[in-house]
Amino acid sequence: AVEIARKIDKPVKVMWTREDDTRHDYYRPATFNRLEAGLDPDGNPVAWRHRIAGPSILHRTSPEAVANGIDGTSTEGAANLPYQIPNVHVSYAMVNPGVPVGFWRSVGSSQNAYITECFVDELARAAGQDPYAFRMAHLDPESRHARVLKLAADMANWSEPPREGRHRGIAVAESFASVVAEVAEVSIDGGEVRVHRVVCAVDCGTVVNPDTVAAQMEGGIVYGLSAALKGEITIREGGVVQSNFPDYPLLRMDEMPEVEVYMVETDASPGGVGEPGTPPIAPAVANAVFAATGTPVRRLPIRL
Repeated sequence: AVEIARKIDKPVKVMWTREDDTRHDYYRPATFNRLEAGLDPDGNPVAWRHRIAGPSILHRTSPEAVANGIDGTSTEGAANLPYQIPNVHVSYAMVNPGVPVGFWRSVGSSQNAYITECFVDELARAAGQDPYAFRMAHLDPESRHARVLKLAADMANWSEPPREGRHRGIAVAESFASVVAEVAEVSIDGGEVRVHRVVCAVDCGTVVNPDTVAAQMEGGIVYGLSAALKGEITIREGGVVQSNFPDYPLLRMDEMPEVEVYMVETDASPGGVGEPGTPPIAPAVANAVFAATGTPVRRLPIRL
């Protein structure tokens, strides 16, 4: 603007439009994941293998932080699997497709919680067990994960069937020193997924301001829902197709579910609350869709 103004001797205003911003950004890494697991005759998981391929955020921002080719932001939410499985192997292969990538709310835990928690539901289905009961059976009963899962399931009345036409999904994830479990209640009408209710239980250590914790959980949920149901960036002829709200929509007010937030009482050190509400929402919704259709959701955003 200054250079142009000097040439024409008039004021100049340069605008970076929403279209510019959408088409020239740093994007959430797209990853490809292959998962395998083994169950014993009683339906207990005895082996878990998760292979991840995708771009590295740290390779762009802080290459010195990428140790032995492993970007910790690409494996968080996958390498710290909470379930008691005797044989676990998680690997990562850095693949750069040429799309600039950057940090997104809850970073690697956002996609890896979706991937791992949806696969847990597939294992529960293969074992012929309830998804909540299956999780609880393979968590340390004194763990933070077990506590938030139980609280979320209890407050969502998991043991009672939902009203006709609705289905529930559950997920739990740890990120930024906090653990969050969420139960999503959804319906499907004409191929469209509608989320009616989300019950969220959080263990973020000592709670200083409960209103702030609740607000951050609610914000993380709506943020994750927008991505899970609507947020899609596609590349065509070297450029981003989407540009503004008509083709990159956000969740609207009339689409927002009722959200209930419950906090585990503990005197442990405080953890984060700005990001941990996001990772469980996509798998909770996807698992509810799985319960409704019998078909696992293996790609985001959810398309039926």
